[in-house]
Amino acid sequence: MADEQEIMCKLESIKEIRNKTLQMEKIKARLKAEFEALESEERHLKEYKQEMDLLLQEKMAHVEELRLIHADINVMENTIKQSENDLNKLLESTRRLHDEYKPLKEHVDALRMTLGLQRLPDLCEEEEKLSLEPACHVISRFTGMHLYALCAKPRVGPETPKSRNGSRMNEERENT
Repeated sequence: MADEQEIMCKLESIKEIRNKTLQMEKIKARLKAEFEALESEERHLKEYKQEMDLLLQEKMAHVEELRLIHADINVMENTIKQSENDLNKLLESTRRLHDEYKPLKEHVDALRMTLGLQRLPDLCEEEEKLSLEPACHVISRFTGMHLYALCAKPRVGPETPKSRNGSRMNEERENT
């Protein structure tokens, strides 16, 4: 009987070893699956970090591009401002020259008329380049200024006779 009991004890031990081995195999399989999942997640995390680095590099490239665009805009604003200043100076200089020219031309025309000569043609009749009207359009379009004094064509004086249809015109020029 002692042998039987010893054999039963050994069988119980073998049964326990078998159960524990099966339990150990199940845990080992779960551990292997968890380890593979861990490695997979580490690979994914590494890929995510690489993608994040690429996105940050792309962002920095766009930030640099925007910085360059802003720098170009600032340069263009300064260029436009300088050009407007230059244009205003030239326009003022042109206005002064025109103001000097008008009385001198009127005086020369008056002297020519006393000698029976024809009046000299007006600037706008001589050359289109000497007309101040195109400069006026440029100024008003880019700076918002309206320089009506330069753009206005000289009006006929009250002493100028009316034409046959009733409008005033410079008949002296037509008559001479």
